[in-house]
Amino acid sequence: METGAWTVVADGEGACFAVRVVPRAKRSEVMGVQGEALKVRVAAPPVEGKANEALRTFLAERLGLRRQQVEIVAGHRGRRKVVRVRGLSPRQVRERLLGPEAPEK
Repeated sequence: METGAWTVVADGEGACFAVRVVPRAKRSEVMGVQGEALKVRVAAPPVEGKANEALRTFLAERLGLRRQQVEIVAGHRGRRKVVRVRGLSPRQVRERLLGPEAPEK
């Protein structure tokens, strides 16, 4: 997967970024970058908001945040979502999700 097109932007107290979610995976994991979105697999099914909550919990754990600091701001019913995290800079988000070699955009 490519790593250069994913953009994380500063947003008030934190950062916003696009996510493409793949529900019903064997395990929750970051797959890399697909187009302009971070591709994330979650084990939960896409029913009754379970995949959204699994995404928030997974991202909070990976980012070292509380679940309340991770919010889905767009795409509640689709696979493409916009996520806002509070308490981290865009650089910190990229490093914690893709590693320290992640290019800045």
